[in-house]
Amino acid sequence: MKLKRFLITLVLTVLIADAYAVNDTIILNSEIYSEKISADLDSLVNSWYVRMAMRENPEDFKYDSVGIEFSDSVYKARIINTNSLIKLPYNSIIRNHIHVYTIKQRKQFSAVLGLMNYYFPMIEDIFDSYGLPAELKYMAVIESALNPNAVSRAGATGLWQFMFSTGRMYGLNINSLVDDRRDPVKATHAAAKYIKDLYKIYNDWILVIAAYNCGPGNVNKAIRRSGNKKDYWAIYYRLPRETRGYIPQYVAATYSVNYFAEHNIRPLPLNIPVSTDTIMVTKDIHLNQISEVMGIPLGELRALNPQYRTGLVPGSARPLSLTLPLSHLGDFIDLDDTIRNYKPDLYLSRINLTGDPSRSVYVPVDVKGKTKLIYTVRDGDNLGFISEWYRVGLSDLRYWNNINRNTIRVGQKLAVYVDPSRSDHYSKIETMTFAEKQQMIGKPVTPNPVATAFLSMPDGEYITYTVRYGDTIWDIVKMFDNVSTTDVLSLNSISDPGKIKVGQILKIKKKS
Repeated sequence: MKLKRFLITLVLTVLIADAYAVNDTIILNSEIYSEKISADLDSLVNSWYVRMAMRENPEDFKYDSVGIEFSDSVYKARIINTNSLIKLPYNSIIRNHIHVYTIKQRKQFSAVLGLMNYYFPMIEDIFDSYGLPAELKYMAVIESALNPNAVSRAGATGLWQFMFSTGRMYGLNINSLVDDRRDPVKATHAAAKYIKDLYKIYNDWILVIAAYNCGPGNVNKAIRRSGNKKDYWAIYYRLPRETRGYIPQYVAATYSVNYFAEHNIRPLPLNIPVSTDTIMVTKDIHLNQISEVMGIPLGELRALNPQYRTGLVPGSARPLSLTLPLSHLGDFIDLDDTIRNYKPDLYLSRINLTGDPSRSVYVPVDVKGKTKLIYTVRDGDNLGFISEWYRVGLSDLRYWNNINRNTIRVGQKLAVYVDPSRSDHYSKIETMTFAEKQQMIGKPVTPNPVATAFLSMPDGEYITYTVRYGDTIWDIVKMFDNVSTTDVLSLNSISDPGKIKVGQILKIKKKS
């Protein structure tokens, strides 16, 4: 009898401990995603149309400061009644996220609702052309709060939060002047292609949404570690921590967009021109030229054309689209020559120097007596590596190059200031391989032990890699130095990155 009571007590103790552990995890993940939602919504408030609306109609942004909370049964019934091909669950985690939108950040969420009339029809139209469920549009709410200029801490950018490599893989043009990740139309086409590729892998929309957040490699690992269970909630605790909150956040966004009126939230009235049109530009033109000649606010032009990072539309390189309010399109065509001839020396020459420290007039104030070198960023580089190679402070490197975060791009040129007596030594870094640079600072590069088991080293300029279960192109590229996804795809004549097969042999270019 004593043994029986002891075993019962032990089991109850374990169950209670597990319950507290699960509850702590739920609370932690909810708090993490509450912070992310809040950050996205706060950044949206700084966008041009939202700032104009808040300035012109401040009461529309402030009128309802008190949120309404409903019972679980009401939330659950509303979610069940939401028209969706995607099965929407309900639990306490989802309730916590609903409260972020409808209570904690309700005023900021009203700005998202104000943007829906502009972005949702475009997203629905594009998704329909790819045969995707329209309700996947709610992903854009949790990705960026419908802000095409949103940038995450990791460098994911735009309405659909593409990383550099994934954006390039899906045809987005990214350089110092143009970033198509910020182009709502082009980025939505890329997102649709990516989502279709993910659905071919999982045939389950919830897993597709999770994989969009953390990558198919992480989802595949979670499936393997869960005994090949292909159910989101069955692999929940095997997923990266941030992804555990992603599906609940998606459900919460879906609920909040459909039932905001029940929470006494109304969309912030934004003066976005619903009727816009695009015209192809075949010569360089600057948004400032258009603004000053035509009297269109520069902020509005930038909001309609967020992909042009400096304001320059470099149409002479290749035809590029320019979005204008439909009411101004005819005037733009009539004034084309006048606009292009307006202060060309000011707007079309100086801007071409932006982003190239080797030609920029910007010089930090505390580098007197030092030698300036230029380093061109390569695939696989990060600011931490570069600061170690040149023996300079990471904060100095960011300051010298006006970098607020740690995000850098392949091909970007960075200014580095070094001691003149060591300039010859450091100037060689520009031409060294990644392995040589690491060895120079006492950190030799060792082969990836996981990858090595699946590599063969034939004579010639290539090595080969045998695809394993759960591999993706993204996972494979990370195993090698100085190799990009574009390299692997083109070298192996792969047009669809989602269709590599277990046992397939891929060529990988040897390190130079």
